[in-house]
Amino acid sequence: MKIYTRTGDSGTTGLFGGPRVAKDDTRIEAYGTVDELNATLGQVRSAMKESAGEATTADNELSELDARIAQVQHELFSIGAELASPHPDQFDLRVIGPVHIQRIEDWIDDAEQQLPPLKQFILPGGSILASHVHLSRAVCRRAERRVISLADAVQTETPISDTVIIYLNRLSDWLFVVSRLVNQILNIPDQIWEKP
Repeated sequence: MKIYTRTGDSGTTGLFGGPRVAKDDTRIEAYGTVDELNATLGQVRSAMKESAGEATTADNELSELDARIAQVQHELFSIGAELASPHPDQFDLRVIGPVHIQRIEDWIDDAEQQLPPLKQFILPGGSILASHVHLSRAVCRRAERRVISLADAVQTETPISDTVIIYLNRLSDWLFVVSRLVNQILNIPDQIWEKP
């Protein structure tokens, strides 16, 4: 399979099981941002491997987080496929369901039990790894906004699953908690926001 096809040289791209649309179409923006989120999670996983040796107890904890993020990457790929088609039901592309959302909520509850209660706002930062996680969290929030825009734009067509929007919302919450958790694992304090 050739990487370059020249079919997109005019500024259009083909949807999965659908027509060609402009590369800045709302649907392309939505699944493109989900793809960008997935790429930032790849950066998180790379930074995690580099950070694993920095704290003696970090290896097992970071290894578990790495496995969870890998699972999320596979799910985001499936979400991207669902969003890339104007007819996801026809191609059996809706694979994310309530069980995936519940699992992320369980991960959030698990992580919060390990962290001191948050009493102040924190700035993105601390460890390099936490900074990467914060960037993923911010991209996740943007992906959620793009999917909501797509849902509004296609109301008369096959609707966008509410489950995808909820999943992205919970994922951004989990990534926030993970940013704090990796700082704790690496013995680096969160950066507390101070009113200027």
